[in-house]
Amino acid sequence: MTDKNDDIVWQDLHHSQLSAAQLYAILALRSEVFVVEQTCVYQDIDGCDLIGENRHVIGWQNGEPVAYLRILKLDSDVAIGRVIIAPAARGLKLGYKLMERALVSCKKHWPDAQVILSAQAHLQKFYGSLGFVAYTEIYDEDGIPHISMKLEGVSGAL
Repeated sequence: MTDKNDDIVWQDLHHSQLSAAQLYAILALRSEVFVVEQTCVYQDIDGCDLIGENRHVIGWQNGEPVAYLRILKLDSDVAIGRVIIAPAARGLKLGYKLMERALVSCKKHWPDAQVILSAQAHLQKFYGSLGFVAYTEIYDEDGIPHISMKLEGVSGAL
């Protein structure tokens, strides 16, 4: 599914629909932010990007990914992760647009699944505004405080 809004082209793709160039651009953005900018040495390419029912939601601007997340199908849950806004696109409220598209995708593809995520702790209020509630205490993940959250309510945008 692809739609264009403002000058962002949004896609919700099964991993088999990603081209090599698209995947490369996504992985480069993830490395730029999660490894370099956040100075967090960890194995971002974890073997989950190209398996099963997993999906990728991407916002493209001028051929470059500016908003991205992946959705992993777990047993009875779906996990939203690797949520990222490119440094040049921050402040444009793309995080809300990205998450709204993710929640629509989850509801469409896995209507009965519990939606979960592991949020950087400083983003708890942001995810809370979308209907997520914490179900763990804050914990360390690769040197960054995180908190596990699950979708309780339905976002007003849905």
